[in-house]
Amino acid sequence: MKLAYFAPAAAIAVLAATTAQAADPVMGDWLTAGGGAKVRVAPCPSDGTRACGTITWMKNPKDKAGGPQKDTNNPDPGLRARSVLGLQLIRDFKPAGPGKWAGGKIYDPGSGKTYGSKLSAMPNGALKVEGCVGPICQAQTWTR
Repeated sequence: MKLAYFAPAAAIAVLAATTAQAADPVMGDWLTAGGGAKVRVAPCPSDGTRACGTITWMKNPKDKAGGPQKDTNNPDPGLRARSVLGLQLIRDFKPAGPGKWAGGKIYDPGSGKTYGSKLSAMPNGALKVEGCVGPICQAQTWTR
């Protein structure tokens, strides 16, 4: 009998967490610094409690031969043939306060490197994206 009461309460808790995360100002579509791509930040498909981001648009989606831009700088040779469009650029961010996410990784397809990262919603509606190597971080501002 107690299980019957638990199931609706659990469903309500999951729905409330999902709704709160969807309202988070970090979630949504962002134009990267320089305007070369758009990234959609949303709950990770594998774990709805973390945030991930996927490239949904590119200013120059084609390579010099007219094919799709490939992830040619990836350190894993098996991933170099994948398209950059649709690539998961950011992953595994955990909530770190209102409008703040931390503990995630950001991948730079231009260099093939992955960095520790933080995401913060700014008062002006922009998104501060920081990539870090140890204690040294470099920030970019992304816009809606």
